[in-house]
Amino acid sequence: MAFDLETAANQQNLRRIAIDPISRVEGHGKITLLLGDDGRVHQARLHIVEFRGFEKFIQGRPYWEAPVMVQRLCGICPVSHQIAAAKALDHVVGAPPPSAEKMRRLMHYGQILQSHALHFFFLSSPDLLFGFDAEVDQRNIVAVAAQYPEIARQGIALRKWGQEAIRLTSGKRVHGTGAIPGGINKLLSAAERDELRADADQMVAWSRDAVELVKKLIDANRAQFEQFGLFRSSMMSLVRGDGALELYDGGLRARGADGALIFDGASDQKYDTLIREEVKPWTYMKFPYFTQFGRDDGWYKVGPLARVQNCDFISTPLAEVERRIFIEASGGKICHAPLAYHWTRMIEMLHAAELIRDLLDDPDLLAGERIGSGARGHGGVGVIEAPRGTLIHQYEVGDDDLITMCNLIVSTTHNNQAMNEAVRSVARQYIDGQRVTEALLNRIEIVIRAFDPCLSCATHALGKMPLIVELLDASGASVDRLVRNA
Repeated sequence: MAFDLETAANQQNLRRIAIDPISRVEGHGKITLLLGDDGRVHQARLHIVEFRGFEKFIQGRPYWEAPVMVQRLCGICPVSHQIAAAKALDHVVGAPPPSAEKMRRLMHYGQILQSHALHFFFLSSPDLLFGFDAEVDQRNIVAVAAQYPEIARQGIALRKWGQEAIRLTSGKRVHGTGAIPGGINKLLSAAERDELRADADQMVAWSRDAVELVKKLIDANRAQFEQFGLFRSSMMSLVRGDGALELYDGGLRARGADGALIFDGASDQKYDTLIREEVKPWTYMKFPYFTQFGRDDGWYKVGPLARVQNCDFISTPLAEVERRIFIEASGGKICHAPLAYHWTRMIEMLHAAELIRDLLDDPDLLAGERIGSGARGHGGVGVIEAPRGTLIHQYEVGDDDLITMCNLIVSTTHNNQAMNEAVRSVARQYIDGQRVTEALLNRIEIVIRAFDPCLSCATHALGKMPLIVELLDASGASVDRLVRNA
């Protein structure tokens, strides 16, 4: 019988805490905790509470509509879905020419940079700058701008520059049309290239400042950094053929919690032999796991923390220096601290800034073929490293050019079990035997924010939702209640 939190609470005299929805994340979800009479946490779960239907309603549509349609999964990371879909459907119409791939890469690096800047400066920096116990009216970008105006200014400018890279390559900052099956819609003009190039060195410098800021904040409270929400798991990411960190293309590499290789150089077209997905009755988000280890032991994490440790080196010099500092700080061992996502996220933002700056000198961005050609295929897989982690799109296409099957494994889905483990760890550290307070509530949300979950990729919810945290006794009577955004 499926485990049900409400039933368990009634049968075992457990108390239930609901955090609904989680704040300062992209999308909507909730967390439920079950506490026993001794106040100890018996269960902790992250729920995705809205239905996700893109895999079904994309069926029956012409394949060339897919990159434009599926990017409506999200307004924060549409570029990632657009490019992953285009890459998958390249297998139907033919590989893009070099100029088209470089334009896609420029678009993708802009997405990495703007998304990392958005998450760190707008959503997570209040927790790190003001502390976990700060008043709720301090934990926002407005307070950051008031007390740390230069940090806020740099964060806003970095995001804007990344968005401009997207606009100039895809037509719009949000939901553009740049990447299409087999190629791209447009190349850059010399004026557009020069517009981005004018600020490139400054953006690299500010990205370096962001890495230094994270290191300073972590050094100020290293014990908390190392232990907060700690859990161990395997990890997965794309890696370039020579072992470099790769965001656009490459082979799949996975390591165990101790760093030992599980698989390496695996073809993205064979991902479904490596990964399976489990469905559970209490959430609409699936639980991927490595096939060889099974449901219980095969879960893993993706994203910046996995990528920076999974690769052998980073191809841009400034980011590589920072990667080595990060590895040395962990004593050469795999770092599993969830707060380390912030550190590695800023290393990746620096890497993206360097990549954009260097790529702008390539003449292929201004002149070259936009569309490739090849033998007609009937489907394929597109895998990229989205800001939040590995993103998989798979399509099958009939002879009539209509999509017959679609499967999407978004980055947040890969991290599903890892986020549940992190929530459980923090709950047991801070909630056991305690009265519900804003500070304790915020700690649970902080560990979720560390993963930068894009819940909208799985929920597509609309409208404003209040945050209600309620503690009930075994009879269902309210013991304690907090309301936010009512």
